[in-house]
Amino acid sequence: MSGQKQGLSDPERAALAWRRYRRLMLWMAAAAVAAVLAAILYIKSRGGPFPIHMMIATIAGVGFSVLLAAALMGLVFLSSGSGHDDDVGDSGHDR
Repeated sequence: MSGQKQGLSDPERAALAWRRYRRLMLWMAAAAVAAVLAAILYIKSRGGPFPIHMMIATIAGVGFSVLLAAALMGLVFLSSGSGHDDDVGDSGHDR
């Protein structure tokens, strides 16, 4: 190693990685709202009853599913972009 900080040990690289992650999550929150609205409009267009319990379940199910998928995929990109994947790959052990 050259003594240079890598991964999230480097404050500038860490700040950039976390900024990108927060920006991704903001965009995905907007996508989750759009997905919830589309699901609600679809269910309402079917013409059946749409009680408040079903609306809450739709919002929770669709919204949290989109946000959870985005958070997990964003963490993969965060790990890759911050250099953590490189740190794991350079463990120093020969196979």
